Amino acid sequence: MDQNIYNSYLDILEEELVPAMGCTEPIAVAYAGALARQTLGAEPERTVLTVSGNIIKNVKSVIVPHTGGRKGLRTAVAAGICFGQADKELEVLSEATEEQLKELDAWLSKAEIELRDSSANCPFDLHVELFRGNDSAYVHIIGHHTNVVCIRRNEEILFSKPFSDDAVQAPENRSLLNVEDIVAFADCVEIDRVKDLLQRQIDYNLAIAEAGLTGEYGAAIGKILLLSYGNSVQNRAKAWAAAGSDARMDGCELPVVINSGSGNQGLTASVPVIVYARECAVSDEMLYRALVVSNLVTIHLKTGIGSLSAYCGATSAGAGAGAGICYLYGGKYKEIAHTIVNALAINSGMICDGAKASCAAKIASAVEAGMLGMRMNMHDSQFYGGDGIVVKGVENTIRAVSVIARDGMRSTDKEVIRLMMENE
Repeated sequence: MDQNIYNSYLDILEEELVPAMGCTEPIAVAYAGALARQTLGAEPERTVLTVSGNIIKNVKSVIVPHTGGRKGLRTAVAAGICFGQADKELEVLSEATEEQLKELDAWLSKAEIELRDSSANCPFDLHVELFRGNDSAYVHIIGHHTNVVCIRRNEEILFSKPFSDDAVQAPENRSLLNVEDIVAFADCVEIDRVKDLLQRQIDYNLAIAEAGLTGEYGAAIGKILLLSYGNSVQNRAKAWAAAGSDARMDGCELPVVINSGSGNQGLTASVPVIVYARECAVSDEMLYRALVVSNLVTIHLKTGIGSLSAYCGATSAGAGAGAGICYLYGGKYKEIAHTIVNALAINSGMICDGAKASCAAKIASAVEAGMLGMRMNMHDSQFYGGDGIVVKGVENTIRAVSVIARDGMRSTDKEVIRLMMENE
């Protein structure tokens, strides 16, 4: 295949499949706080945290890891300021100690933290300003969780790069993604180039899924699925993915390898494929290639939507999982394309109402849609162009869904956020 596309797909996987600890929105807030504290060089007397509504939505109901069960924006930014290690980015809080947690409580009891709403068009917009005496520090992240665009100390700009206020801010190489090339890349990629990356995803995401099934977390969706519907591979694929979300939404401190900036999407895109690969007793190489399909399809589907929206990202990842499982069963471009279209036709429109316990149930629904989409294709059944939101051709359907999620659901997003804030 084209060498530029080949190299770009490798870069995309390396950029996207990174570890994170806890829900990524509070962790991004903690990261910004740690970076601002590092820039100020001292404990601040006053903090101003400015965030977009979608960040509020995704921080409101989840536990910030390594904070002893604490929740909320103030906890996230304070933890970053008190003991965050900025160089660890989305694992910024991973080395917290019990003594530091006591210091966090003491600091929160006296801290002056002002929360402000961002007026940016971009759903992911985050600013942290710290003040001490005559000194100040400022950090701005926009577009996605680690996209730092400005660092300032007093009036001196220490770091700056151009940025857009647009709702979608995808790196240029994402424009090269398409389903046909994704399948071709999975067929030909040198396994040694992706093995370590994907094995880390397997190890991390299975570990937190197992924690969700053996521990007491969230609404216990994974456990309930197994207790209620048995041990079939289809049910295990849903249950294990949901269990990982049960754990991470409720403060489990194990890391997750994310996809498209989301741990839940990372779990959804990977765990069902791993479960099916083990059931089918395929080689490690075949599993890696199937994970390449599922991860890149998920990223492709999310690229036109943006990192945060009113559209539940698990829908995209469930379609990605269906594509990866289809690949395990010998599916090629045509079969995988039909699987994706079918899955999108089934579940598109599921709203995102923030990170919380019910995400695990939405993951189960998204995985079910992906697998049903695959089974439809296996039985020579499909949805056709003109059937609702389906447009002839997989890329056209993906674009249509992106427009609906990105533009059509903006007012839905605002209403969801309003309702969540009223019920706080």
